[in-house]
Amino acid sequence: MRPFRFLATIEESDDNRRLDLAGLTAQVRKAEAVGCDTFVLPDHLLDQPATLPLLATVAAITETMRVSPFVLNICLRHPAVLAQELATIDVLSGGRLDIGLGAGWNKPEHDAVGIPFESTGERIKRLTEAIAVIKGCFAEGAFDYKGEYYTISGHDGLPKPAQRPHPPIFLGGGGKRTLTLAAREAQIIGLAPRIKPIDGAQRTDAWSLTAEATEEKIGWIREAAGDRFDEIELNTYPNGGPITITGEPRAEAARRAERLRKRTGVELTVEQILDSPHMFIGTLDDLRHKFIELRERFGISSFLVDDLDALAPVIEELAGR
Repeated sequence: MRPFRFLATIEESDDNRRLDLAGLTAQVRKAEAVGCDTFVLPDHLLDQPATLPLLATVAAITETMRVSPFVLNICLRHPAVLAQELATIDVLSGGRLDIGLGAGWNKPEHDAVGIPFESTGERIKRLTEAIAVIKGCFAEGAFDYKGEYYTISGHDGLPKPAQRPHPPIFLGGGGKRTLTLAAREAQIIGLAPRIKPIDGAQRTDAWSLTAEATEEKIGWIREAAGDRFDEIELNTYPNGGPITITGEPRAEAARRAERLRKRTGVELTVEQILDSPHMFIGTLDDLRHKFIELRERFGISSFLVDDLDALAPVIEELAGR
């Protein structure tokens, strides 16, 4: 089994719009101290700092911590420009970059700046082409590419990344099309819930939070990856609500199930909530056992955590083992 990797990010309790270098440094130092391997940041235009400059700063103030966008919305940038920025971070960090890429899901930020929000199928096709362009930029020498969305003529992307042939690619998703693409292209795959329109908004499909749905997703990945499945690292994160340390996990799970029912119309049992790879509720010992169980049952070894102070004893015990 792969060793545990824990990913840290800016904590939600902080006012991200006022984050300064001292505050960021304190958060990163805390993450390093408890054993987190990688510092990540989502990629959105609304209510957060810019992803790549912040991650470049994290790389500059650390010596061993990896950095990764979680994940870049490819629809907001030209992939050749993005490749140059990513390679620069990888070179300056001494090869500590993971490249998280995605097709985007948050329509309001597209609307806010006038970038069309294409259908899911179009966004996945765009992501597929973008990966080819980024890999072309990272390869030795000039290359040509002609697709539906991007055309490249004799471009030699510079600088080349320190990690060869390229930094690990992280692709996340909850649907079969995205996970099939990830199985072919990625070294790290994030198991995400599906997002679908509910009541005029983009909301989480509650059933996709369950262990049963996770088994289905991993089956899609295994089928598409073939012989390279064992080379893939699997990641999950607490999308179904914040990590909650409590001595009454069933009561908290019941409250969370009721909130999901009201938002999505889907009824999950307390057991489904507690078993979900996207929800972490219980005592520290409960959560330690859950991390171990998710690795043994599903092969998930990479976890984004959202409460370093509370989980520090568990992370310190499990990180790298």
